Amino acid sequence: MAKKNDLDLAPSKKDRVGIGQIILGIILLVYTLFCFLPVLLVFVAAFTDEKYITQHGFSFLPRQFSLVGFNTVLRYGTQLARSYGVTIFITVAGTFLGLLIMSMFAYSISRHDFRLSKFLSIYLLIPMLFNGGQLSGYIVFTSYYGLKDSLWLLVLPMCVSTMNVIILRTYIANSIPNELMEAAMIDGAGEYRTFFQIVLPLLKPSLAAVGFMMATGYWNDWQNALLYITSDNKKPLQLLLINIQKSIEFLLNNNNVPASARAAMGGTIPQYSATMATVVVVIAPIMVIYPFFQKYFIKGLTVGSVKG
Repeated sequence: MAKKNDLDLAPSKKDRVGIGQIILGIILLVYTLFCFLPVLLVFVAAFTDEKYITQHGFSFLPRQFSLVGFNTVLRYGTQLARSYGVTIFITVAGTFLGLLIMSMFAYSISRHDFRLSKFLSIYLLIPMLFNGGQLSGYIVFTSYYGLKDSLWLLVLPMCVSTMNVIILRTYIANSIPNELMEAAMIDGAGEYRTFFQIVLPLLKPSLAAVGFMMATGYWNDWQNALLYITSDNKKPLQLLLINIQKSIEFLLNNNNVPASARAAMGGTIPQYSATMATVVVVIAPIMVIYPFFQKYFIKGLTVGSVKG
């Protein structure tokens, strides 16, 4: 009887699984808090008075509310709105064009009856392993293509990514039945009609996942703009905010700055709060959009990358 009671008191398999899930949940919660705290600090500091930050440092609790940092950034009102428009354009155009090209590429190499599928798969991997370098790319884009100071140079270089094509190709191979495409061709559908009417609608979860990563990359890109863009009306948001930060640092580090320039900044130069305000201006749209793509983002990545 004693042995039987001991067995009854022993934790069951379901109880052990439940305890493991609770521990894992606590670990993930703590990790999430560590990831969220820097974001919270940025938002709080952006709305905190510059004098308080200088005297007491950064704080997670909002104290001495101030909009001086945002006012400094918003003084570039017209240019800021124009740069927002440029960034939105290159993000939408680049993401749409890239998804179209990569999905068609992925569909082609996923077809086993396509003779060039192996060749194109190897061809796709070459840029992932070898790169001509930034200097050669600059010479080709500006001297041979003649795209200097063109918005297309902010769109085209980031259109196609080897990893994104692999994710889309794997999703097509594992989640879209080959019999469905064969049935469409038996009914008289060609390759283009099969792709646009059969494959593309079923590819939405993976397209959403890849599209969100592409949109984030376009939104945060500033290096291409720094290299290729010279006109003020074509500068994207990231490059403009970098220029704002450089202007603030110049005013802070240069004692010969005239009083009129300091007066144009409102009499004070908020270094820390303005820096955090620029970060908020950049990341706020992505944070607003992400919850709407989260479901497709997780589903597309898990199906497109885990299965093989």
